[in-house]
Amino acid sequence: MRLSISEMAKLTGVSIRTLHHYDHIGLLCPETAVDSGYRWYGAADVEKMQQILFYRELDFPLKDIRDILADPQYDKQEALRRQRQLLLLKRERLDGLLELLDANLKGERTMEFQGFNASELEQARRQYADEAKARWGHTDTWKESQEKNTDATTQAEGMNDIFRRAAALRQGDPASPEAQALVKEWQDFVSANYYQCTDEILAGLGEMYTADERFQKNLDRFGEGTAAFLSAAIKVYCGK
Repeated sequence: MRLSISEMAKLTGVSIRTLHHYDHIGLLCPETAVDSGYRWYGAADVEKMQQILFYRELDFPLKDIRDILADPQYDKQEALRRQRQLLLLKRERLDGLLELLDANLKGERTMEFQGFNASELEQARRQYADEAKARWGHTDTWKESQEKNTDATTQAEGMNDIFRRAAALRQGDPASPEAQALVKEWQDFVSANYYQCTDEILAGLGEMYTADERFQKNLDRFGEGTAAFLSAAIKVYCGK
């Protein structure tokens, strides 16, 4: 099985923008063919996507999902059993809310608020995530993940500093030595703080900076035209 990003989006109902984001954060990355550079999703990626969607349905943060699935000893059957338990808790809560709504529709006045209490589900979800971390928290994969996510504030400051300097250069030539050095710095920053940023991945990020309104708006807050400039500089850097 080989699916393009558009085919994956159609199969799973997940938007192309979301798939790009999952790739960007290292949650679900398509494979790259050595000969052509073409990127595609295989059967294992489709199975992983289903797991991701189960966890998203249970409101797990993307970071927790990434860390859980990164477990080299991840047990899919055990995960499915735990997901089923959590979904049953969620269903019980929704059933209680539906009963409360039905009572209100019938004109019954009730001061019942227990149905809105999600603490049991949240506690079970947190316990599951904590157990996973306790089980494989000593592994190199976990340590690397934690080392790269220990100081979100420092990461944000470093990223914003690069974007500010890109904004300062945006009136100039994207192929200039200064612009190209900044692109290299950005690539190294992503690799050091998030995931291995190959030229192929970097080129994809550059395309998103102008194709995705969300990314463009975020970059252009440093100065209108920053997104287009950085995208053009990355294109030159990657030889696209």
